[in-house]
Amino acid sequence: MKTFLPKQDPLKEFKNPNPSSQRIENIAKSLPKLLLTGAIHDVIDDLNTNALSVNTLIKNGKSREIKLAMSYLSFIAHAYIWGGAKPKSVLPEVIAKPWVQLADHLGRPPILSYASYCLDNWYRINPKKKISLENVALINNFLGGVDEDWFVTIHVCIENAANDAIEAAQNISKISKYDPVLLSKNLRKIAKAMKEVNSIFARMPERCDPYVYYHRVRPFIFGTKDNPDLKKGLIYKNQFNNKPQFYRGETGAQSSIIPLLDGALGVKHTNDNLRHYLNEMRDYMPPEHRKIIEAAESKSQVSKFINRTQKLKKEYNACLEQIKLFRSQHLEYAATYIHKQSQIKNPFGSGGSLIRGTGGTPFMKYLRKHRDETHKHKVK
Repeated sequence: MKTFLPKQDPLKEFKNPNPSSQRIENIAKSLPKLLLTGAIHDVIDDLNTNALSVNTLIKNGKSREIKLAMSYLSFIAHAYIWGGAKPKSVLPEVIAKPWVQLADHLGRPPILSYASYCLDNWYRINPKKKISLENVALINNFLGGVDEDWFVTIHVCIENAANDAIEAAQNISKISKYDPVLLSKNLRKIAKAMKEVNSIFARMPERCDPYVYYHRVRPFIFGTKDNPDLKKGLIYKNQFNNKPQFYRGETGAQSSIIPLLDGALGVKHTNDNLRHYLNEMRDYMPPEHRKIIEAAESKSQVSKFINRTQKLKKEYNACLEQIKLFRSQHLEYAATYIHKQSQIKNPFGSGGSLIRGTGGTPFMKYLRKHRDETHKHKVK
């Protein structure tokens, strides 16, 4: 696999919609207006139980249509949960049943995850041009607006820019006998690709304002686990025997790029809450991505080879430097976009828990620690 983005660009809409899928699409595309007017709950509550059925979609087995439906329903569900003055603790069966069915089919939990929020939620404005910040737009939004779009398209373009690093990391993890030429070639590819990733990541503040992100974008991507506003979890009506479920919220930590690079380069993190959390995040990744990471971690022997020449040491350290810079930038954004905003008094409330990321874990000290651990893996 050369990229964690889909092999074909995501569908913008169903090709041959049936009444149920058309209804799903219409509601998803109307979310900014429904949330603005507070009508989202009435629209969903007025539907018949099977109005949003996905049985036909799953039976047809078309991957892109199934992923589109999962993205649509994930946005609709989160709009229903978080779209009022207080979060809803019970999700109606009309959403809960098809959402759980799609999640089971895709091997992921029924929650808005990075795959549905980012990987499967974009299109090229000009199909003939490359993926770039100037040529990517979102399929689904909550409130819409420049800040929400920019936040997600930055991540889409990061995933695309990491293509060579993903391929090189897989190549490195397969090297079982010392091959300095192959090692050098792939280490250089990783460093170069991650440098491009970091240049894209650095553009986040251009069109995503911290205040708008914290109060208008972030609240809709929360999960139900470790969330003080849903302490008893979320009941999926007539699913899971009506027992409350607890899932993490959407977060960039569900991207497979950094875990793959850590695995291929032999970067290990000491036990802490974030390490446990990051391992848990794999449950939210597409199963095929999880397998790639696990394969790299179990097979990579790069740590046995890099000390043999000064050239390899230098190239290996260059990779770690770019990963450290990525983690440093992430730490800076966590401070600017979340921690600082949580201290500001405003009429809109806290925008969620004050000291936790959208995934529901304390982040500042652990992000700093993982950045420092990356640096410590450099060889002398």
